[in-house]
Amino acid sequence: MRVEQIYTGCLAQGAYYIESAGEAVIIDPLREVGPYLEKARRNKATIRYVLETHFHADFVSGHLDLAAKAGARIVYGPTAKPSFDAYIAQDGEELKVGEVTIKVLHTPGHTLESTTYLLRDEQGKDHAIFSGDTLFLGDVGRPDLAQKAAHLSQEDLAGMLFDSLRTKIMPLADDVIVYPAHGAGSACGKHMMKETVDTLGNQKKINYALRADMTRDEFIREVTDGLLPPPAYFPENVKLNKEGYESIDAVMQKGTRALTAEEFELAANETGALVLDTRSPQTFAKGHIPNAINIGIDGSFAPWVGALVPGVAQPLLIVADNGREEEIVMRLARVGYDNTLGYLQGSFAAWTEAGKDVETIESIPAAEFEKRFQAGELQIFDVRKPGEFEAEHIEGAVNTPLDFLNDHLASIPKEGDIYLHCAGGYRSMVAASILKARGWNNIIDVDGGFKAIAATSIPRTNFTCSSKKA
Repeated sequence: MRVEQIYTGCLAQGAYYIESAGEAVIIDPLREVGPYLEKARRNKATIRYVLETHFHADFVSGHLDLAAKAGARIVYGPTAKPSFDAYIAQDGEELKVGEVTIKVLHTPGHTLESTTYLLRDEQGKDHAIFSGDTLFLGDVGRPDLAQKAAHLSQEDLAGMLFDSLRTKIMPLADDVIVYPAHGAGSACGKHMMKETVDTLGNQKKINYALRADMTRDEFIREVTDGLLPPPAYFPENVKLNKEGYESIDAVMQKGTRALTAEEFELAANETGALVLDTRSPQTFAKGHIPNAINIGIDGSFAPWVGALVPGVAQPLLIVADNGREEEIVMRLARVGYDNTLGYLQGSFAAWTEAGKDVETIESIPAAEFEKRFQAGELQIFDVRKPGEFEAEHIEGAVNTPLDFLNDHLASIPKEGDIYLHCAGGYRSMVAASILKARGWNNIIDVDGGFKAIAATSIPRTNFTCSSKKA
């Protein structure tokens, strides 16, 4: 028996490869299915099943492409109603894969169809659970994502989750390995650990939601406390996962078209495409296409696109560092942004060489920011998450979290210089580019963010360990 976790850090997502006696199973695959097919080919294994723990909200699964290319069967747990051909397993049903068995455990709560898969080894011993978004390390799945579709409250779903954990998962042996669908950084939970594998016994000791003496009411209260609104793209990804999507091959072919500066400009004007500049923040600041939005590829790129670009059908045109175009189109497709129309051939240099208009954003080091702060009162906007801001911030700064920047536009003046900062400089340039594209011409970014500011004499609030999660 072989079990491999295939973890993608930028999405904080874990897919799984299980193999026994020449047969394989993939659990919760990402959109790019080539690596799974190649792994099975190298191991001379046949992919028999593609197991989905639920209809994912934070990424588009590769289940359809993988099943079609591998000749495998897509499997969901009870109550799932996909629009495509799939096998809907019953609670307690067992699937044979080579010499091992996978038992279906229906664990509703995060969503109604949420399912945990229990792997039993060749001797029939419980070996591991693949818990999807039902059980994370240090947390459990948020119970508010499916409530609208199910006409249930988040408290109703939290109660279901309590029952699922107590009746299906916690009775399992302590040495059972827990393989969750997500880790720290995912918006699907609040308290997730940075580790991606643990034993169930250890989780029973340290996971607040698995306390043995916890009442149902206490569980509901603690699991629902402090939930921030989910990113706007979540319902759209659920729809794609449930109803289907365009083949990744077609998406990649369309998205990786090389366009000259003239073709790029024409496409932007004719289609209303958003120009997405994926270069580093400081490179973007020094020169970019007018109205372009900067979301750097070397960060939590896809989740930020999902949070900030309305509608997965939005046409996109890409400015990228040479050689990274294919990576960008793929990472966009992972979260359902399939309407990439091409990229600027030769990157931004081609734009300037063509004599096109260029915009810049002023970005200053923390030392210069300190001088200006000492010289007079400044308008400072901190775009970090509320938990980060509450822990420590510049005295007098206004918290305008990047996730919900649109909700704060009315509070950001267009007169007088405004200074933006985040933790390290990534998010503040995203915010600066959005504001710049919307007509704010008074933006100054603080390079290095709060980390650099903390090394200056600028007065800050006393550090507190915030109980609210960023």
